[in-house]
Amino acid sequence: MKIAILGSGGREHAIAEKISKSSKLKKLYCIPGNAGTSHIAENINLEITDFDAIYKFVENYKIDLVIVGPEKPLVDGVVDFLEKKNIKVFGPNKKVAQLEGSKIFTKQICKKFNIPTAKFGIFETASQAVDFLKKTKMPLVVKADGLAAGKGVYICEDIKEAIKAVEEIFNGKFGETKNVLIEEFLKGDEMSFFVICDGKNFQKFQTAQDHKRVFEGDVGKNTGGMGAYAPVSIATSELMAEVSSKIIQPTLRALAEDESPFQGLLYAGLIKTESGLQVIEFNCRFGDPETQVVLPLMQDSLLELIATVAEGGRLQPGVASARPDAAVTTVVASGGYPSSYEKRKEITVPKQLESENCIVFHAGTTRREGQLLTSGGRVLAVTALAPSISEAAKASADAA
Repeated sequence: MKIAILGSGGREHAIAEKISKSSKLKKLYCIPGNAGTSHIAENINLEITDFDAIYKFVENYKIDLVIVGPEKPLVDGVVDFLEKKNIKVFGPNKKVAQLEGSKIFTKQICKKFNIPTAKFGIFETASQAVDFLKKTKMPLVVKADGLAAGKGVYICEDIKEAIKAVEEIFNGKFGETKNVLIEEFLKGDEMSFFVICDGKNFQKFQTAQDHKRVFEGDVGKNTGGMGAYAPVSIATSELMAEVSSKIIQPTLRALAEDESPFQGLLYAGLIKTESGLQVIEFNCRFGDPETQVVLPLMQDSLLELIATVAEGGRLQPGVASARPDAAVTTVVASGGYPSSYEKRKEITVPKQLESENCIVFHAGTTRREGQLLTSGGRVLAVTALAPSISEAAKASADAA
């Protein structure tokens, strides 16, 4: 098969790395890809927002299947666009992608179908939100409604922080917004739960947990993720069954009843509280950097599963097989991230760093005139595999 992956981050490098090992693969392209993907695929310098250019490339190069990595093209409708032109594509359509594109859409589904989630309020103006905040106990969570590259979530310890968050959101820090979402703050252990869905059946992947704060010790600004590990210790077989029955299955039923069956990768961000499991968010694609720990542990063929869904086939319900090991990834970021940072800094990745149990995934990198340069805030994700989380964490940190 000829495969094209849309995206240029660490997630896309991890997907490409996994797919590159498939016996079904004939040729792999990444649009636009990064310096890391260039070693296992042919990078094509196109904007992922230019759907017409992508279609022309897919047609001219006779691509069999397009895999969409990032959330923005999904929310913007790239799946609908390509499917109308009879191109096989992996990912949910625009309507279903609202699960990620609108946090309010997700909250309303949870409320209607009794899917456990934090109590919340929706506010159309800053003054309404501030009036509510003045009557509410802290801490709480303030969220931008739309896509915000993993950064539109504020955990507020006091009223001053909360008001600032509301003002920044309504002032357009994350793009135009009509509403702000305010939620109760939940305490507990977090977990990322991944399933691949064919519209009805689904297969589960390894669970993972990401590190959202920029610095060690869980301090600093929220980012798109500064590290991750898998599997999560709380993910017992009983808990996995509970997630399936109380969260995944009701969500899939809700979408099917709305004539929008979910086909693609569903990622549930969950938290285990004293009162039980709660949904923090849904994403409609692989997580980043969780993918960099989940896929290296996976033993089943990722391409086989993706192709089954994209071609309208039926998955066998169950759990995708995985190595009986642990994986930890450490993100190497540009100085100043997630605020302002410099690009085009020359870096080196020693060849001896990589092995069967250590993989360096490129995220914000590019290659110019033989030089490896930074091109983003999160530059590399260094993943180590070992028999235990502690051993994998040490190996990843030492390599990073």
